[in-house]
Amino acid sequence: MTEKIKQNAEPDWSEYRGVLVVVEQRDGKAKPVSWQLLGIGRKLAQKLEVDTLALVMGHDVEHLAREAVYYGADKVYIADDPVLKHYRTYPYSRVCLELFRKIKPEIVLFGATYTGRDLAGAIATHLPTGLTADCTMLDVEPPPSRLLLASRPAFSEKMVATILCKKYRPQMATARPGVFDALPRDPSRQGEMIPFPCPVKEEDVAARVIDFIQDEQRVNLEDASVIVAGGRGLGGPEGFKVLKELADALGGEVGASRAVVEAGWISHDHQVGQTGHTVRPKLYIAVGISGAVQHVVGMQNSDVIVAINKDPNAPIFKVAHYGVVGDWAEIVPAMIEEVKKRRGLATVET
Repeated sequence: MTEKIKQNAEPDWSEYRGVLVVVEQRDGKAKPVSWQLLGIGRKLAQKLEVDTLALVMGHDVEHLAREAVYYGADKVYIADDPVLKHYRTYPYSRVCLELFRKIKPEIVLFGATYTGRDLAGAIATHLPTGLTADCTMLDVEPPPSRLLLASRPAFSEKMVATILCKKYRPQMATARPGVFDALPRDPSRQGEMIPFPCPVKEEDVAARVIDFIQDEQRVNLEDASVIVAGGRGLGGPEGFKVLKELADALGGEVGASRAVVEAGWISHDHQVGQTGHTVRPKLYIAVGISGAVQHVVGMQNSDVIVAINKDPNAPIFKVAHYGVVGDWAEIVPAMIEEVKKRRGLATVET
């Protein structure tokens, strides 16, 4: 993309309008972050008085285009082709580049997932334009500037940096899952669905997907409805075995604070917080977690937060809906027993 910009003059971006969300999907199922981005994308679009746009790529994904409308999109571009069945950087990036050049969106949002980070980075190098990664806040300046205010943690999480892209378009950002709210799904919403051809043929793609093997051991905190998280108050790594038993009984996942991850008690993929996952479960149980701000920002939007800590003055109680002061080693086993009893999971002794 080349723009003729007069020397010492502000660039003219009047042709660029609209807020576009790139919908991420796998096997015909959208990632929740896509609908979350449509929620914030629509708010930005309303401030700029433009359409909320969405791009759906894949094969047999027309149903996702309808879902995008239900979640707030005014127009949805559908690139439906067998070449796009599985994510590969080359064909997906080429679809995006062709679409961006044709419709000229002023803002493009991606999920800060493995796929989203890869795709957004590849696109930014080809346009070229700026890309702000792992945003936790998004806003816009009103016209005439129309600048995207993309904010993310910086300087070891001690500050929040707001990054602007003044000289290039589109303005692009990836945003963490679980940070923004999706709009309520509204099947009565109407929107325009526009087919967009894939410019790539299979023989043009060097990479081939032979098979996709799901890692059964992978922690999926971002999609978990229940998370039981532990901190230094557990006293050691053995405490996580007890938390996993509670998480399994509740049908959830095990999370952790940064301190215990750095101590080597549990792997990084369990970490919740600014340098870990941002989560939004229905139930978040914080066990032995003091409540440092870096951790709280990663889980404060949970529907229900239960804190268990022996320190009645622990900061975690300020964000918790329910608090239990006491020894986790006595409280959590009692919770496990009660959950199993109520769910019919208790072992019957003979």
